[in-house]
Amino acid sequence: MDLKNQLINTAKKAQAASREMLDVSGSRKNRALKEMAAALLKYRGRILAANRKDVLKAQKSRAPQAFIDRLTLDEKRIKDMSRSLLEIAKLDDPVGEDTKAWRMPNGLWIHKVRSPIGVIAIIYESRPNVTSDCIGLCFKSGNSVILRGGSEAINSNTAISSVLINAINKHGLPQGVVNMVTTADRRAIDILLKLKDYIDLVMPRGGEGLINKVVKSSLIPVIKHYKGICHVYVDKYADLDMAKKICFNAKVQRPGVCNAMESMLVHKDVAARFLPGMLKEFKEAGVQVRGCGLTYRISGGKVRKATEKDYRTEYLDLILSVKVADSLDEAIRHINVYGSHHSDSIVTENYKNALKFLRKVDSACVYVNASTRFTDGYQFGMGAEIGISTDKLHARGPMALEELTTYKYMVFGNGQVRQ
Repeated sequence: MDLKNQLINTAKKAQAASREMLDVSGSRKNRALKEMAAALLKYRGRILAANRKDVLKAQKSRAPQAFIDRLTLDEKRIKDMSRSLLEIAKLDDPVGEDTKAWRMPNGLWIHKVRSPIGVIAIIYESRPNVTSDCIGLCFKSGNSVILRGGSEAINSNTAISSVLINAINKHGLPQGVVNMVTTADRRAIDILLKLKDYIDLVMPRGGEGLINKVVKSSLIPVIKHYKGICHVYVDKYADLDMAKKICFNAKVQRPGVCNAMESMLVHKDVAARFLPGMLKEFKEAGVQVRGCGLTYRISGGKVRKATEKDYRTEYLDLILSVKVADSLDEAIRHINVYGSHHSDSIVTENYKNALKFLRKVDSACVYVNASTRFTDGYQFGMGAEIGISTDKLHARGPMALEELTTYKYMVFGNGQVRQ
């Protein structure tokens, strides 16, 4: 069978399974999720062996270290994947939840009720833990999922998905609720994006090139999980010790992820006091700084001069752009122009400035006195997330169970007819 027909059959099976899932109770889904969590630990040796093949290939191709970090699994990351599935099992099942109900004068009772979206195709790159998170969340929210990971993680993704599918099958649940496209043939993405009769939603996770390709080619609605050009702004009223701690964590703790800080803004009134010590800490951690003219002068010429392109770049590496801002308003304008509307933070002891930042920065997640690294479904108490949506319609920010549902109106009458 050729690739197109294979994928059509996969999508048909997924659609049929999504309709069967409408009758599956929350308790059955939770039992299966616990089985899936246990299976990840039981078969972690198989998963780690598969992952080593992917990592070795990446190392031989001299991939950047941040890329290899995103790709690599270890005992801790597999335990985290397992724990996320257990956390998802503990969460309330959103399917069937009444979000609103009212009675009309004619006696009709109208209920607005959460329901699964249907079939979700997720196209993603490099991070194999995404496979487990996406399967768990789509399954709990009653959706079927078709996963197409990047070729760089094909062995890891295949191992993880097969372990989880086997765990689901033990519970007699619908065949086709979880599907992994294991071919490295790039035509698979183009074919999937045209299957609008079977797939209800597409979600791309990865680099700018992948997302632009999906948006341009898809005949199916797309929710983008776009790049993370995240900022921390150190206000003139900031506790500078707190600011150092937050900025260092936001950049260095795990630089290759979308919620890491890519650009640091500092108010001019505290720049001379804050930057020397902060730049020293960054240098010791191996961070390459690209700064504005004033940053360059304060550093004594020890940083590279930033270009406009630097402020628009998601480095996903130990590289940071820095700008000294004349005012809070300038910092907000800079973030809204150069950012990707993902996650941005202000460090300040001034309540009025904090509220202004929260209101006027047009991003999915805005913080006061905290690292941007918390933009994560698990950290938000959602168990996990499909990704961080930078769109504004249907879902914004971490996409978890509620965001993987739509709604329908259930209307109860007793013989009413319209006059």
